[in-house]
Amino acid sequence: MLGYVAKRLLLMIPTFFGITVLTFFIIKLAPGDPALMRVQMQGMGKVDAQMAAQIVEETRKLYGLDQPLYVQYGKWMKRLVTLDFGESYADHRPVIEKIKEAFPITILLNVLTIIIIYVISIPVGIFTALKPQSWWDYGSALLLFILYSLPSFWVAALLMTYFAGGDYLNLFPIMGISSFGAESLPWYEYVSNVAWHLVLPIVCLTYGGFAFLARFARSNMLEVIHQDFMRTARAKGLSEWAVIMRHGFRNSLVPLVSLMGSLLPALLGGSVIIEQIFSIPGMGRLGFQSILQRDYPTIMALTAIEAVLTLLSILLSDLLYAVVDPRIRYGDD
Repeated sequence: MLGYVAKRLLLMIPTFFGITVLTFFIIKLAPGDPALMRVQMQGMGKVDAQMAAQIVEETRKLYGLDQPLYVQYGKWMKRLVTLDFGESYADHRPVIEKIKEAFPITILLNVLTIIIIYVISIPVGIFTALKPQSWWDYGSALLLFILYSLPSFWVAALLMTYFAGGDYLNLFPIMGISSFGAESLPWYEYVSNVAWHLVLPIVCLTYGGFAFLARFARSNMLEVIHQDFMRTARAKGLSEWAVIMRHGFRNSLVPLVSLMGSLLPALLGGSVIIEQIFSIPGMGRLGFQSILQRDYPTIMALTAIEAVLTLLSILLSDLLYAVVDPRIRYGDD
């Protein structure tokens, strides 16, 4: 097992290198010069054209944008080894500080989303698999397919209109992760305030994954309950609950564990829309604003972090195979 993990960790190095190289050159190909954009943001666009061009050229030299691309990438990689992500082009703050502020918010949002998705969808999928072609099976299928087809930005707009200060109910806050001055509240009031702000964003993040995973769990369970080992377990006199949970459920988990490896990266990417709509200062919103501002150091830092999380989540899902299925063993050869 340790040998397998070591090999996988070594294989992550060229994979990570390829991801960062592609991202670095793609963002350089995108239209828009960060030096010119910064000059325009500072209101220098109305000065003499020759002076403006000189300011842009000096700004490019300051950022190192006048150097060849391979030199720029080499310097970024050299800083990355020491976990130095550089300074943001947008506000000259250290990129690591901006990520430290945004990362816990996105992780909290996504961890709660994954827990809710799995806790609700797997029991629903198992229950519908045990009652195929029943009214519950048909009704849940229709409801889940409708939920899966709804765009998250449209659902977010409806929730904000009807439940967050629109013309109807005003039950939830419309933006932010907490109320102004909530940091001074006692910890239990602060937690409840954050939870109050997260209700609508989590609803928007969960319903699509919940609908997909519930149907996925149902199809996996339907394949398992007709296997020979399930009939053998019933013939031994085990109760139906023991047969389903001890034998059927565990064997149906292998595809679900495989899906878990791609669920976390997908949520990190999908939270861009929700964080922007609800003005949540997470990594998704930070990445979106960095792209608009051509903030190369922040974009590359976010890419590196999400690449590492993706590779580690895939490795974790592979290792969990051996937990849910004892027949799977990773040798050292």
